[in-house]
Amino acid sequence: MPEIQQRVAYLILTGFEKNYRWFCRITSGAKSRFEQAQWQAAQFAVKERISIYEQSLSDTVAELYTLVNPHQQVLEFWQDVKRHFAAQLEQHPQYELAETFYNSVIGRVYKHNKIDDDIMFILPSRCYIAGQDRSKIVNSFDTGGTVGSMMTSILSIYRFSLEFENKALDLENLDQALRRRLNTQQLAMVHTVEILKPVFYRGKAAYLIGRICMPDETMPFVIALLVNADNQLQVDALLTERKDLSVIFGFARAYFMADTLYPAEIVAFLQELMPNKKNFELYMAIGHYKHGKTVFYRNFLQHMDNSDDKFTIAPGVRGLVMAVFHLPSYGVVFKIIKDEFPESKSVTREQVKECYRLVKMTDRVGRMADTHEYVNFRLPLARVEPELLKELQEVASKNIEVVNDELIIKHLYIERKMTPLNLFLQNETDPQKIHNAIDDLGLCIKQIAAANIFPGDMLHKNFGVTRHGRVIFYDYDEICWMHQRTFRKLPQSDDPFAIDTLSVSPEDVFPEQFEHFIVGKRVLKDLLKELHPDLMTAEYWIAAQKRAARGEVLHFSPYSESKRFIRSTVEA
Repeated sequence: MPEIQQRVAYLILTGFEKNYRWFCRITSGAKSRFEQAQWQAAQFAVKERISIYEQSLSDTVAELYTLVNPHQQVLEFWQDVKRHFAAQLEQHPQYELAETFYNSVIGRVYKHNKIDDDIMFILPSRCYIAGQDRSKIVNSFDTGGTVGSMMTSILSIYRFSLEFENKALDLENLDQALRRRLNTQQLAMVHTVEILKPVFYRGKAAYLIGRICMPDETMPFVIALLVNADNQLQVDALLTERKDLSVIFGFARAYFMADTLYPAEIVAFLQELMPNKKNFELYMAIGHYKHGKTVFYRNFLQHMDNSDDKFTIAPGVRGLVMAVFHLPSYGVVFKIIKDEFPESKSVTREQVKECYRLVKMTDRVGRMADTHEYVNFRLPLARVEPELLKELQEVASKNIEVVNDELIIKHLYIERKMTPLNLFLQNETDPQKIHNAIDDLGLCIKQIAAANIFPGDMLHKNFGVTRHGRVIFYDYDEICWMHQRTFRKLPQSDDPFAIDTLSVSPEDVFPEQFEHFIVGKRVLKDLLKELHPDLMTAEYWIAAQKRAARGEVLHFSPYSESKRFIRSTVEA
């Protein structure tokens, strides 16, 4: 009879493989949902795929307890389990994801109080050598003929059950677009076009993602596909700039559905296209957000070893619900829920956590930052500024603990660092950039509403500006579904005290008042009102509410309208 440690290791691996099959089953269904324009089903699939990890984890831990009582086992027992588990992963195509699942099991058993590489894979068991499975994930296309023949070959390989609305026009658009972006000399130097075998599905779009290979450089090659109102296929754009690809894989968008048995190779290929993206961001982008958290933590530990700056209070206006701090040399912020909120915030701690879960599960439409939840996150006390420690002890004492030389944060959110919009507007002197930011702020609010979410607290301090100049919302403690608010007009009366006698419920919202608090300065208020006057009307919000109630799912293009072959107004 095999020793119990080996059986435990096998049980955990079996739990992972069940989870991965479940994950792949949902992911592979993206193709038929796209072909059949089942957009609500696509949104449900996004939520389901995120949820299944915790279910699989709970099932595996429950089975584990039928074999052993984990808390009665000594350190050597778990060291043996880890050794057996690692041995089982020798030829495993998803070994890195399996290690994360193993960590999750140990974390669940010990409530994340044992973060120890002796019994967990804090560090990976081995380095992944990129390229070893490249042939299994990439289609290569001959460039010896004409551009048109190559494009025809690509569209014949990636088949859909839909008919093209006008395939000849699409091929002509692709041909001309590539010729505009590469001159004759460059075209002659192209020796290969490589495209990932899995199609990347998200929202109402499908993407063929690859690269153009020349002797001294490569460049992205992305074909974006849409289904039109008549359920016909259209090529919407050809994207060849790294900036466009980076935005498509942005941290404020829902995770892609991309069916593959080789996620590490997919990520390696994508990182070659987007060297500014970190591994953990790309794992998250293809739906493996739990492993993304693992890779982030490893990246964080490495950064800590190679830096000496200290954690300090993040720049910007102090939040009423969250205490926010950062490490200046690192590209994220850390957010802790405060122990108590002022009377103006009628929410509880659990309600705040539910709001963050809601954003995790929904389509963030490129306008809401993804957040990652951690428990018992440890920081070296020597790297924490005394002012920050004092503030955390004052406002979040129930959520932190100092143990020996560590600050332990019991519950924490980590989010991409951005420039707070209020600081951006305060420091920016270029009128055009200010104009663009205010315009994008209005679009941001509209697109969040079109995604069936009311942002709640829309003060400009709750929005950030990315390095691409895009405005993103990041404060979620007051968000809710659109149907949970009643949008009303202010009463029209000559009586200056009429509003004081108005009967108002907690769910009532008066959009005419938005202009008074979204941005502060009069010139900025006037600009927002000029660019987006409909935001300040109850009619606009009621119409958006009705669209959401009908279950309408809108398409939000992640690239510029100017890049599209099909000229149409972005729905918002």
